[in-house]
Amino acid sequence: MEEAEVLLDRLGRIEALDREGAPPSALLPELRALVREAEAWARREGDPAAEAAVASCTAALEGDAIVRT
Repeated sequence: MEEAEVLLDRLGRIEALDREGAPPSALLPELRALVREAEAWARREGDPAAEAAVASCTAALEGDAIVRT
């Protein structure tokens, strides 16, 4: 459960920065940290779908993929 709390705390910080209109340069480090934390959690859980989702996020943050919303 501790991993989930860490991720939720990080998401809260990201949402707060977004509400404050923070520039991408402030959001990007938080997003990268979120992906690292999610990746570690997915590895511990051993869930292939979660690992694939994290890999997709990692690729997007590294500029290897285009994220479509």
